[in-house]
Amino acid sequence: MRSEIADRFMQTLQQIEASGDVKPLVEMFAEDAEATNLAMVEPLKGKDGVRRFWQKYLSVFDRIHSDFTHVTADSNTAVMEWRSQGTLSNGEDVHYRGVSIIEIDNGLVQAFRTYYDSAVFLPTGAKQAQR
Repeated sequence: MRSEIADRFMQTLQQIEASGDVKPLVEMFAEDAEATNLAMVEPLKGKDGVRRFWQKYLSVFDRIHSDFTHVTADSNTAVMEWRSQGTLSNGEDVHYRGVSIIEIDNGLVQAFRTYYDSAVFLPTGAKQAQR
């Protein structure tokens, strides 16, 4: 099952990846929403926190595009599996995948959590040392 808000979230994420303007995605979040990823100790909170979250996300890349491969949703939660590819701000190509979860309340995103393999963001030497 898919939800209208999950579909709109995925389309809007792709839109901000192309444009660099996070405003359309931030507008989908509730005033007291939270956003977090694996690298964060605490979630960013409120519209300003959500804005900073997405600005930080985009700042890591020169170019990025996400494709959603599997989605399941009900009226309160959506789980979206994705693959992203692009170029990091240091010029390195990047390909990674993960899962993002949104919690929905009254038609707005209340919480966003994302889980992915963060090793792709390590410096090249550190990546080789892990192998």
